[in-house]
Formats: sequence, C-alpha cells, structure tokens
Amino acid sequence: MHINDLLAVHRTAVLTSVEIVSKVSTDDLGARTPCSEWTLAGLLAHMTAQHRGFAAAARGNGNDLTAWEVRDGDDYAEAAHDLLAAFAEPGVPQREFDLPEFGASFPAVQAVGFHFIDYVVHGWDVARSIGAGYDLAPELAEPALRIALMVPAEGRQAPGAPFGPVIDEHDDDPLRRILAALGRSPEWF
Repeated sequence: MHINDLLAVHRTAVLTSVEIVSKVSTDDLGARTPCSEWTLAGLLAHMTAQHRGFAAAARGNGNDLTAWEVRDGDDYAEAAHDLLAAFAEPGVPQREFDLPEFGASFPAVQAVGFHFIDYVVHGWDVARSIGAGYDLAPELAEPALRIALMVPAEGRQAPGAPFGPVIDEHDDDPLRRILAALGRSPEWF
C-alpha cells in the first residue's frame, strides 16, 4: 500500500478511536479490557502515550523517551489530533521513525502500519470494554487484515507481548479475522 493511502486509512482508524473514547465515562475507567493486563484507564493511558510517542517519531524525535511516557491527566483526543497533525507534516512519508520499544528505526510506511493496526484493534478493545458496538469502516478492512496477517507469531506468549497467540477463526468477516490473527477473541466480553 502506498504511504499516502495508508495515511488516509490510518486517519480514519484514529478518528474512529477518538469517537469511541468520547463515549467513555469516569465510571467505565475501572472496566476490564481485552488487554488482560490493563483496566480501561490503563489502556487509554497506553493509547495516549503511543500517540505522543509516534507523533514525536514522525517529527524526528522518537528517541526522546519522555515522549513515550504515560502522563497523568493527558487528553486522549488532544494526543490523537496532535498525532494526525504530525503525520500530515511535510516529509513524513520519507522519514525514518525511531521506535524505541522496537529497538530500531523503521520507514514511515512500516511505522504508520504499526500504529494503524494498533488503533483498529484498540478501538475495538475500548468499544468492547464499554459494551459499545464497533463497526470496521469498509476501507480499513483489507489493509488492516493484510497487516494483521503479517505480524510475526513468535514471542506472543511472552509477558507484555503486544498480541496474543493466533486464534483459529474461519469466519469471512474481516474484523473477526483481524482480531483472531492478533490473539483477540472476537467473542470477548
């Protein structure tokens, strides 16, 4: 997928996550999530920190570890919009992104792909945690499934692994296949 096309679907995934997160109430923050190590508050803090870190990486400052830190009281929507602004800056498609959690630098297309698949899945995670529906935008289905199927299966049993072991799923629904490929049970609730 061309970087500009990926940036367009990425924008849709992030804005969808902003819409879903806007439905979260204070009472929801203690809810469990499909990410078993996090309550909803912890997941939202992680998601917000990732927006900040990837925005820094897009701006050439990904090795600044303070950009990746969880900040008390950080606003999810503000971080998401800052990320989208960073990804829209001139030169980003040609930039290398320093991603310290991966211990390497990656071309923009690969780094944006990492963030894109995270926000397709984390949008679903948040929606499931608050009992809301999640509709995968049709234009996201094919690129998200392609990326999900490329995520290496090794290391998924390790503590803190970003994705669980692949779950066998024979449904034709792309969202169910994406979730299963990344170790999320489409039936989680």
